[in-house]
Amino acid sequence: MESRCENCIVRQFNSLRAMSKEELKKVSDSKITKTIKKGEPLFQEGEKLNGVFCVRNGVSKLSKLSANGKDQIVKLASKGEVIGQRSVIAEESTNLSAVAINDMEVCFIPKESINTTLQKNPNFTLEVLRHMAHDLREADDVIVNISQKTVKQRIAEAFLYLRNNFGEDKDGFLALTLSREDISNVVGTATESAIRIISEFKKKGYIHTSGKRIGIKDEKKLKEIVEGF
Repeated sequence: MESRCENCIVRQFNSLRAMSKEELKKVSDSKITKTIKKGEPLFQEGEKLNGVFCVRNGVSKLSKLSANGKDQIVKLASKGEVIGQRSVIAEESTNLSAVAINDMEVCFIPKESINTTLQKNPNFTLEVLRHMAHDLREADDVIVNISQKTVKQRIAEAFLYLRNNFGEDKDGFLALTLSREDISNVVGTATESAIRIISEFKKKGYIHTSGKRIGIKDEKKLKEIVEGF
């Protein structure tokens, strides 16, 4: 019963909370629960989506391939988020790829269920618009950050963001482990530059590392870097 939409706690985090019990039952009857392994795509840029993905567990990176063949990660989607809404509603091909950063459990909801509810339930429509507006605001922030902040500021900010949003493990490392390449793709720089700055942060005692894992040692110093001090 736990995987039924009407009983699922995850929907409280997204637009599905505005659906009536009856609508949720219909969605639940049509959805498919999938396991996506680390590194596997949910969808690729340019794909036509037949539905949306509701994240039950795990994290996905949403990225866009630039002309020089480098990925720019624009968002990390975690538990409770719905991926692919914009493409489904606009009936456009996706302009981003979604790849699992760790093992994921997602519910695939066919677009018919979404579109029918959009037409009949104004509260759901409003909730979807709110979430899309929030995504646009986040995208604006990414653009401003890349154009106005140094790579050092952006990396310090990325570490603070990862800790604030995903927490730490029992050893004091960031709970969400990103590869050095992913970190460089989040902040919009070359992987070599990201590696150099991470080494510098470690040398100065701002962070500690173990393999791919990174932990924050001096939060105050990282905040000062973000603020330009």
